[in-house]
Amino acid sequence: MSTAQQPRQAPAVVKLGGSAVDDLDGTWWDDLAELGRRRPLVLVHGWSKPLKRLSARHREPSAVLRDRYGNQSRWTTPEVIEDIKTVSARLGAEVLQRLRDRGLRAERLLGSDGLLTAGEAERWWWRDKQLVELENLVGPVTDADPTLLKDLEPGRPRLVTPLARDSSGREVNTDADRAAAALAGAVGAPDLVLVTDVTHLLIDGEPVREIGAEAAAAFRDKGATGGMRKKLRAADEALQRGVARVVIGSAPVSDLLAARTGTVITRT
Repeated sequence: MSTAQQPRQAPAVVKLGGSAVDDLDGTWWDDLAELGRRRPLVLVHGWSKPLKRLSARHREPSAVLRDRYGNQSRWTTPEVIEDIKTVSARLGAEVLQRLRDRGLRAERLLGSDGLLTAGEAERWWWRDKQLVELENLVGPVTDADPTLLKDLEPGRPRLVTPLARDSSGREVNTDADRAAAALAGAVGAPDLVLVTDVTHLLIDGEPVREIGAEAAAAFRDKGATGGMRKKLRAADEALQRGVARVVIGSAPVSDLLAARTGTVITRT
């Protein structure tokens, strides 16, 4: 069968946790590159650890806000947006170089350059045990425009920095897991992989190999905390957008996709 006659490979979307990238060794990147040679690949990165390394102010407890629903978010000002851009440029350059060293023509995109749209930000946050109204440049991703990703193909992965634009055109911070979920739905990816620093979702201290969307959402609302709560929300949003399954774990992506490890979340 000629190249022109071969069926188009379905894309995969992989989110790289900002706290996990430093721990991914050469064999992990070899595995990702092999996947990228076979399938179109969209990568979305976090920036939590690099941002904390940039300045002590990003490590202070006051740098993180909690809204009236219990959700945490970084307190984001225009200065924080610039710091995010600084560390993302460095991190992005490292990721692109690792992929290019393995023969892939990787490119980086800013989500705020027309790719990601954010909804209205929460305005009420807990400060000193009181709910106060604060300006916070954050917002949930409401839409992903696949136009900039229309020429996805094997061997040419895209790395997305998950900043977005809100309805007034402001550049805002947004959750990378949920941005990855929106992108997976927009490009028609059957698989979303959330690479983190934990091997499995844990319920009552026990690793979960597979779980349905309804049970995962119930645990998210009653038992999950912190980063895992956000990942479970992202998983639910991805499944609602047409993704067939979401895998959470810390292993090579091929192992996660083959369900040899990690937690697989499906619609049923």
